[in-house]
Amino acid sequence: MDNLLTATDQMDREVTFSFPPTRIVSLVPSQTEFLLDIGASVVGRTKFCIHPESEVKNIDLVGGTKKFRFDRIKNLSPDLIIGNKEENYQEGIEELAHDFPVWMSDIFTLEDSFDMMSSLGKICDLELRAEHVVSDCKASLKRVEGKFSGKVVYLIWKNPWMAAGKNTFIDHMLTFLGYENLISDERYPHLTMQKIAELIPDKILLSSEPFPFKENELKEASNLWPGAECQLVDGELYSWYGSRLRNWG
Repeated sequence: MDNLLTATDQMDREVTFSFPPTRIVSLVPSQTEFLLDIGASVVGRTKFCIHPESEVKNIDLVGGTKKFRFDRIKNLSPDLIIGNKEENYQEGIEELAHDFPVWMSDIFTLEDSFDMMSSLGKICDLELRAEHVVSDCKASLKRVEGKFSGKVVYLIWKNPWMAAGKNTFIDHMLTFLGYENLISDERYPHLTMQKIAELIPDKILLSSEPFPFKENELKEASNLWPGAECQLVDGELYSWYGSRLRNWG
């Protein structure tokens, strides 16, 4: 008989699964990368799980983060599914939870991120490897804490313009780095060009994801808001809350 472990996830749900899990389906890009970095056995991932490239290319696709391929997931017979409250959709997670153990993260701060990584390390019986990753992340982040400045708007989408607001991991990262996020609304509000101009930002940060802002959009933004310094930024650094945090500094 398999050993069973019951763990409480970050949504305070108790999840019982075979320990250690050997057939994991991961539904979140940053968590997929972390799991592979510590050597966990991931058999299914979303199309957005693109790191580390050398490993994910050999892992079966199970749809997107907001649209699961339930047939593919069932065919993989996972002994644990790992998701996230914000990045996945409630109906899909609830359907999966009828048939499989599903452990959910819920992340707003760096401490939440470190807790997620430590918890998954224990769940996968890879605790020491996980703690090494967490230690590396903390060391990298320490080098950039408070090193930036200015009043900023962090754009994540175009047509309509959308920005990262309060109660998001991105907002927490901006504050940690030393920025002042001018968006006071919760989550990811839609903004007009005029509204952004009225905020009088020092900087407008154009994220590489989920909208792939590139040089054309940078030129457009610089023309729309000439009073602000517009920059392209690596969205994975600001929103991926797993081992990619080691890339700061």
